[in-house]
Amino acid sequence: MATFLAGGYLWFKALHILSVIAWMAAMMYLPRLFIYHFQAEKGGEAEQLFVAMERRLLKGIMTPAMIATWVFALLMVAAQPGLFAAGWFHAKVLLAFAISGIHGFYIVAQRDFESGVRPRSQKFWRLMNEAPFLLLIGIVLLVVLKPF
Repeated sequence: MATFLAGGYLWFKALHILSVIAWMAAMMYLPRLFIYHFQAEKGGEAEQLFVAMERRLLKGIMTPAMIATWVFALLMVAAQPGLFAAGWFHAKVLLAFAISGIHGFYIVAQRDFESGVRPRSQKFWRLMNEAPFLLLIGIVLLVVLKPF
């Protein structure tokens, strides 16, 4: 099967990169919406708008992009199983799991915001706005530099 998939490796890689870009854009935008939502009047029109925007971003872009990212990553590994032998790849996967964990945390927070609960503080969401990007920096450095 790896031989069959090997011919598609560069396509999988290109689609993986595009999926990551969409996923990370959404991962960095959703906490920004949470900050604005936090500032909106409870029960007001703006709050309802933020609830709708957050839900659409999460379900329409962020989660599908995450799924596509993982699917294309698995196809890349199936096409080139030798990736598993590289230490940098193990570290990359660990960081990708961490970003996926943040994604899950954002899902829970979106549900809380939608139900009228405002979890954490604006300062917390400003910090969380940077978390996926910091992990992404680590992933990019690992992939490009392949340090181990």
